[in-house]
Amino acid sequence: MGAALRRIQVGSALSAFGLGFTVPYLYVYVAQVRDLGAGTAGVVLAVFAMAALAVLPFTGRAIDRRGPMPVVILAAAVAAVGAAALGVSSNVTTAVLSAAVLGAGTAVMQPALATMLVWCSSPSTRTRAFAMQFFLQNLGLGIGGLFGGLIVDTGDPASFTLLFLIEAAMFVVLGVVAGTVRMPRTPSITDARPTDGTAPKAGLRVLMSHRAMVQLCVLGFVLFFACYGQFESGLAAYGTEAAGIEPSTLGIALAANTAVIVVAQFVVLRLVERRRRSRVIAWVGVIWAFAWIVAGYAGLGHGSQTMATAAMISTYALFGLGESMLSPTVAPLVADLAPESMVGQYNSAFALCKQLALAVGPAVGGPMGATLHGPYIVTFVLFSLGITVLALRLGRRLTPVQDQPSLAAVPSRVVAVSLPTGETAAGAAAPAAAH
Repeated sequence: MGAALRRIQVGSALSAFGLGFTVPYLYVYVAQVRDLGAGTAGVVLAVFAMAALAVLPFTGRAIDRRGPMPVVILAAAVAAVGAAALGVSSNVTTAVLSAAVLGAGTAVMQPALATMLVWCSSPSTRTRAFAMQFFLQNLGLGIGGLFGGLIVDTGDPASFTLLFLIEAAMFVVLGVVAGTVRMPRTPSITDARPTDGTAPKAGLRVLMSHRAMVQLCVLGFVLFFACYGQFESGLAAYGTEAAGIEPSTLGIALAANTAVIVVAQFVVLRLVERRRRSRVIAWVGVIWAFAWIVAGYAGLGHGSQTMATAAMISTYALFGLGESMLSPTVAPLVADLAPESMVGQYNSAFALCKQLALAVGPAVGGPMGATLHGPYIVTFVLFSLGITVLALRLGRRLTPVQDQPSLAAVPSRVVAVSLPTGETAAGAAAPAAAH
């Protein structure tokens, strides 16, 4: 399992490295370098997000039917084609179509890679596996953005073409690495491997009847809406309009966010991995509420410009601290809630909620952050406190080991799976006894 996990983590990190080369510069590339205008750039960014919403509903069934490895390889190939095509796009049609292909490919990778991590880990090792993935992805994005900034030249379209070709090459590397992973067969995931080529039964009906998973999806939507959905839209608009910070300072703030994640991840992991997941998530809501209050001081207080700038950077850093607490809790919890034949569908459903939040967040937060400064801060303080309430309510629906995996001395399928409504504990005990 160690070798398989290492290869998956390396491939995931390299793909994040490739994304880091282009994501910060996509708007500038379309609007200015290719001279297609701000409107077209907005459409390209919207299509990139909407493509994910279009493919994710079908991704989970494909993962559970065919296995995550071929899905990762196919998604990497599609994303590589989209990245390369976008690098040479010079008109509106090709830019929009290329963004759709790239968005679809990168969206499918997320639940497929998560399912590979689940298959190659046990409940006792899953927390660290997902924490490591989050750490390496953020490190890859940060380093990729740094190197990309050294290459780009707005007066030379060829420099951006090089960026997109590097991104495409990283996706190809991901596909090759994923294809070399030897997926282990362990008792905790044996039933997740289809042997007759048939699709899992029940599907969406089972997922929707699983109250703990539905609550986790709602919680996930609020988490991503109140944080990631505001980074480059509402919070950025609020920082420049209300706090009066320079646009270049936003880059420093994002760097502070990444730095906190990279530095704090494994320190935080040691603190949280033996604590109840629901309580850890609840504390994230408290930390983020405080972060929004600090942002409120930056824009609505009467301090100096230096203090306002420091407050905005601190806001992004506090968000990073909360993110480092979420990575070893939320993603492993999705896996532990899933019936073993539906791991891919559960991961895809959660990824869909995340993508919806990332689509709705900027649409709501952007205009509020730019014009309604006081209501904007109050709204997201309340959303952050809502995270705390939702997390504590979710904790009541989890088994003790789902909420705190360190309680399990020996991994067991009974404690790794939360039963959807209508199933009985006795029904789950029989297959567990067979192991």
